[in-house]
Amino acid sequence: MTEVIELKKRFSKLYKPGPNAPTVVDVPTLRFLMLDGDAPIGSPGFSESIEALYKLAYPVKFAAKKRLDISYPIMPSEGLYWDADGGPDVPLAEATRMLWRLMLMLPDAVPSEFVDEVREGVMTKKGLPRLADIRVQSYTEGTCVQVLHIGPYAAETPTVEHLRAFAAEKGLEFSGIHHEIYLSDPGRTAPEKLKTILRYPVRPMK
Repeated sequence: MTEVIELKKRFSKLYKPGPNAPTVVDVPTLRFLMLDGDAPIGSPGFSESIEALYKLAYPVKFAAKKRLDISYPIMPSEGLYWDADGGPDVPLAEATRMLWRLMLMLPDAVPSEFVDEVREGVMTKKGLPRLADIRVQSYTEGTCVQVLHIGPYAAETPTVEHLRAFAAEKGLEFSGIHHEIYLSDPGRTAPEKLKTILRYPVRPMK
């Protein structure tokens, strides 16, 4: 019998926040398909990286159901963003050179070796050079604050400041890099209706 891994139900508190209602969440160590880069956001290099992630994620999902008897959903894509020169403490609006890491969650039950095997088959069919750069890696954030931003990506700054103020009220301060979780497809959704979870690791104020 196929094992069904209910990722959306298991992590509902992390991926279904209410609008304009910041929350404190404890994020466990999770596994992802990851891909790093420094191409400008929205550039062909950035778009090709997102495409490569999905072009690997879906074949892995289908192969896992067929060969491992595991069924799971493809979760929302995620992105980590930070300034290459100033690190995580530099606001993104002031970044001189932005680095990013794109991610798609991968269940623990899917071995890295299985992903590599599926990738070999995908690479023979798809002309996506960034497929070879995707890796399986765990990521730990721990205690975080997050909120749902509705609107264009370029208009996130007020939401980030609202989140920072919420953290301060709780005696917390940002301690990690900017994390976005994309609940909308920008190719099918008007900019003013885009839904994006914004998340930051936090620590007690010094």
